[in-house]
Amino acid sequence: MSNAPDPKSRTALVTGGAGGIGAAICRELAATGARVLIADVDEAGARRMADELPDAVPLAVDLDDQHAVAAFGRDVIDRFGGVDILVNNAGVSTVEPFAESDPATWDRMWRINLRAPMLLSHIFLPGMRERGWGRLVFIATDGARAGAGGESVYATCKAGLFGLAKTLAREAAREGVTSNVVCPGLVDTPMLRRVGEERPGMMQALLRTVPVRRAGQPEEVAGLVTYLSSDSAAYITGQTISVSGGVTMA
Repeated sequence: MSNAPDPKSRTALVTGGAGGIGAAICRELAATGARVLIADVDEAGARRMADELPDAVPLAVDLDDQHAVAAFGRDVIDRFGGVDILVNNAGVSTVEPFAESDPATWDRMWRINLRAPMLLSHIFLPGMRERGWGRLVFIATDGARAGAGGESVYATCKAGLFGLAKTLAREAAREGVTSNVVCPGLVDTPMLRRVGEERPGMMQALLRTVPVRRAGQPEEVAGLVTYLSSDSAAYITGQTISVSGGVTMA
């Protein structure tokens, strides 16, 4: 007998849900009937996003602060009984050659891009295993698979999610929990637009590396995340899947 909760009774937590890919994921999950917890350091942005969706809850959290993450997790469990779907989407990056990067910035990137997903998974995975159903989805980057000039630290931190997701997939498989990584390539988000503004000409150069010759849309990433979060994807776990227009294949 399946332990899967009814889709309309599921609670999904999306970090970095106030904009970009995270906002698209929130919309897609809400469309399945799930209650969506929109977690973001941008509290006002999370509230605006929640206003668009039925049964969505905005939550403020600073993923750079280990103690704040722990308190946040306790609050979510107290208020909502835990989460059924955890989408670790939040991320921060800088664009500069590795040799010119400042080691002082590395710690913040690893705290948000790698430590925070580890902490949140550590908090919410036990409840998923106890209930016999859960979905862990980690948003990384295709640059972590293929290399990304100018994003060495970001790619390195996100690559750490591969090992985490695969290990959790093995550890929790028998309790009905799946764990997968989604690797977006060039996606039309505010983060990508900022890169284009800071480095004129880079966008066209990047697009020439994409076989389909365009940037992806946040909804194209969100569609895969939503599928991996569904009952239909129960036999898919421990996988790293790119949404990159063919930049990385297999």
